[in-house]
Parts: sequence; structure tokens; C-alpha cells
Amino acid sequence: MADTTFASAPQPSGTTAAVVLADGTVFWGRGVGATGEKVGEVVFNTGLTGYQETMTDPSYAGQIITFTFPHVGNVGANPEDLEAQTPATRGCILRADITDPSNWRSAQHLDSWLRAMGLIGVTGIDTRALTRRIRDHGAPNGVIAHHPDGVFDIPALVEMARKWPGLEGMDLAKEVTCAQTYDWRQTRWALKGGYGTLHAPKYKVVAVDYGAKRNILRSLADMGCQVTVVPATATAEDILRHEPDGVFLSNGPGDPAATGTYAVPVIQEVLKTGKPLFGICLGHQLLALSLGAKTYKMEKGHRGANQPVKDLETGKVEITSQNHGFGVDRTTLPAGVKETHVSLFDNSVEGIRVEGKPVFSVQYHPEASPGPQDSHYLFGRFVDLMAQAKG
Repeated sequence: MADTTFASAPQPSGTTAAVVLADGTVFWGRGVGATGEKVGEVVFNTGLTGYQETMTDPSYAGQIITFTFPHVGNVGANPEDLEAQTPATRGCILRADITDPSNWRSAQHLDSWLRAMGLIGVTGIDTRALTRRIRDHGAPNGVIAHHPDGVFDIPALVEMARKWPGLEGMDLAKEVTCAQTYDWRQTRWALKGGYGTLHAPKYKVVAVDYGAKRNILRSLADMGCQVTVVPATATAEDILRHEPDGVFLSNGPGDPAATGTYAVPVIQEVLKTGKPLFGICLGHQLLALSLGAKTYKMEKGHRGANQPVKDLETGKVEITSQNHGFGVDRTTLPAGVKETHVSLFDNSVEGIRVEGKPVFSVQYHPEASPGPQDSHYLFGRFVDLMAQAKG
């Protein structure tokens, strides 16, 4: 269905859902999943697989996901592929109707799963037109609405989208972080045995949860790390009392500058200890802020499992999984902080390290859930640094 504006085009017959942007543009479609209305930043994801992991990634808090791949839902849903117990995304926008699942691991139809998770979905949208709009003009504020009776107050929905403040300046880590400290020992999924359990840990890692995905924790456990997860608001004392061999800064949503008001002083205290430190995504941005650099809101951001990144130190190119709308300003990187990875899409900073110290970070998701496993070596690098520190 083509996009229209509420001021000039009537609602097509049979539509039960709409995507309404702050500039008045309306994309009409058919509703799936939960009913109601949700407001957020409308973004697009270019991944070909892993829609369930994508929709349960806490980094999508405050966002409405447009899937550019047209066939979403044909592998169904299952209870194993959740990256968080409660999805933080506001909803999803799809091109084609959801088909019946055709996968041996499927336990539930995607439509039923969306309803159970309280997620609104809209199908029948011209996702190419919407993606081009985001590409050319940046991610807009919008409302996703599903009313089975087909009755919509479009001017009110436009106003709702206009009044939403947007992600810049918004701290969302507090909304998705864990409520209390807990231990994690589950390892990565294997074809014959499913998820495993770590029985003989070699290293103690404290992971600061700004919106951590479960497969990140599994990847650490798979490398022999006994992981203690602490809330985003944990103090340096909270982290260091566990006597970790290393500290991990997780992914997460929102503006790093807003989260940094309480996270940066803590990270700076941890840096003083000389312990190995590894950050990804929001953790990468918070580390950069802690070192004296600045971050900025990207016009489009990177969201998908096919993002090319070049390792400036080896010359190798890896295809990465990413989800972020903020970046690190390379012109503000202080002396002693080296840029290690760069995006081959837009030349933005994708990795840094502190010279002479066991501290590094990347902008992407090396746990590859969903996505390629080109970057999984980074967990090994972190483990090597802890092994060296232990002597």
C-alpha cells in the first residue's frame, strides 16, 4: 500500500492499522499482534533473519522497527530465542502478511507471540518507501496504531508523534536494566544439546547491564567466564567488591550522554584499577565518554546484521551485527586512545582501545544474535587480556 498524508487521502478499505509520522504522513496497513497505540522513533533493520532476537533486543527501547526483509514470521517464534524476557521495542512494521510457520523449532505463530508480548504490528506497508524516507530524512518520530474496527483519529496521532521528545537526551538504560545483581552461567546454544551450563569457570567477569542481550552473557560464559550481572546504576564499589578479573560494559538503548551522567564516573573509577575492560554498543560509547571523547546523534544509525567494518590494525573486513543511533566523534578522541575499527558504510568510529592498557570497545554486537560470527574473536581477546593480567 502506498503512503499517503492524512490531509489529502482517504483511508483505504479494510485497513485496521496505521503508521503515522510526526510530519503528517500516514502508511495504512493491516494490524497484527496487540491492539492500541505506541509512539517512538521509527527505524529500519536490514537483517534477513533473527526477527525474534531483534524484537527482544533491549537496545530497541523507544523504537518502532521497520523490517526491510519482506518475509517476517515464516519461522514462527520459540521461547529459546529471546534476548530479554520483556521486549522493549514499541512495535514492528512488515511488508507481507505473516505466514504460517515452517520451521522445526517453531513453538508459536508470530502473530500469537506478538499478542502475548504486547507488541503491535502492521503488515501491508510499503517498507521500501518508508525506508527511503528514513534514509533521506533521518529517523522520524511516529505512532504505530492497531484498531480492529478501523477507526482512527489521525490528527490526534500526528500530534502524539509531534509531542514525543525523541531519543536525544533520553536515558533508557534504567528502563531495561536488571533490578538486582545476579549470576549467569548459561552457555551458547548447540544443535544437539541446546543451551549448556558453565561448570568450571576460569575467570570472573562483572557485566554492567545497560540493556544486555542474553547471548552476550552466554558468549562470555562460553569462554569460561563466571558472569556477575549488575544494574546500570551500580557503583564502582558494587562492581569491584566481586573482585572481577575483568569488567564488561553491555549494549543498551538511548542517548549515551544521558546515561553517562551516572555511568561515566563509575567507569572512570574502574579504569583506575587497571583491570581489563571490554565494551560494546552503548558500552563502547560510555567508555569513549569516560575517556574524554564526545558522542552525537546519527542521522540514520546502523541497524542490521550485514554491516561491514574494517579492522584498521589488521586490514581485515568483518561483517557485523549492529543496532545504534549514536556514534563516537573521532575528532574528540584524546591522546592515548586509538581508533581500531571503522564503518565501511559511513566511515564512523566502530572501535577504540587505550594504548598500553587492557581496555577496548567496539560499536557492534560480536555475539551475533542475530548475525554473522566474524567478530566473535573479540571475546577471546578479552579473555586473553584477563589471562595476561592474572599472570
